[in-house]
Amino acid sequence: MANFFQVVVDAVALGSLFALVALAIGLVFGVMKLINFAQGDYIAIGAYSLVVPTASLTPPLLLGALTPPLMIGGVLLVVVMLALATERVAFRPLRDSNPATLLISSFAVSYFLQHLVMLVHSGRPKSVGIGQGLTTPIEILGLRVPGIQLVTMLVTAVLLLGLVMFLKRTSLGIQMRAAAENFQMARLLGVPANRVIALAFVISGVLAGAVSLLLIVQTGTLDIRMGLMPVIFAFFATVIGGMGSLVGAALGGFIVGTASVFLQSYLPLEMRPFRDAFLFGLVIVILLVRPQGLIVIRAARERV
Repeated sequence: MANFFQVVVDAVALGSLFALVALAIGLVFGVMKLINFAQGDYIAIGAYSLVVPTASLTPPLLLGALTPPLMIGGVLLVVVMLALATERVAFRPLRDSNPATLLISSFAVSYFLQHLVMLVHSGRPKSVGIGQGLTTPIEILGLRVPGIQLVTMLVTAVLLLGLVMFLKRTSLGIQMRAAAENFQMARLLGVPANRVIALAFVISGVLAGAVSLLLIVQTGTLDIRMGLMPVIFAFFATVIGGMGSLVGAALGGFIVGTASVFLQSYLPLEMRPFRDAFLFGLVIVILLVRPQGLIVIRAARERV
């Protein structure tokens, strides 16, 4: 029984991480009908901003040498500025294009950012020790839970609550919800398109920065593709949760994370290397039963 509860804690922690990434993807899609696959590179660059660009496998710290509040603020600022820059340069000029063009632009931004990191830091994974005290297990009711898992769940809860309060209680949040529901009508009613879309990218940058910090504490490794798998899993989470639904994105993130951990724990040993095949098979089953996603909103299909 204790082992089962340990698996549940691991599942909630991983689901929390996927929920943050899925929220970022779902938010941008809601206002712009764009699947931003560069979200994974925001995560990677946020992590790389912690260290000095060197060829060493254990580079000296840059932002990581600051006090925790300044380090967190610095990483979030770097990722938010990067998200705003990509929106302004790569996506805003293409808003009136068809969805395929925007999708290709998203892939182009992703590959550009990956190679930019390779140019500055090289493509080799690097080790970095930040927040190592958070990896120490904490005894809770007979369970040994790494502190970083508790931090991940707490950060997710705070960001989810903050986002919900922002969307429901502030003027900009209400405008963003209106834009996600019916962008053309929102524009006719005076909602500023540039401001709403830029704000969506700002929030996606904050979420990516938070994931950067959580991942680097968990793994202690920098890699140019460290954000790739979280974004892929989060994309599937967004689809099964319901495209355009932020609640659905968060729910899908928890479902995918929970399923991944339970499959890894309870599949026969010889089948565990094929865990992802079973996971994506589960996604297919969900979509066959509920192709519109678990939570459906009246999101229009119009372009920005």
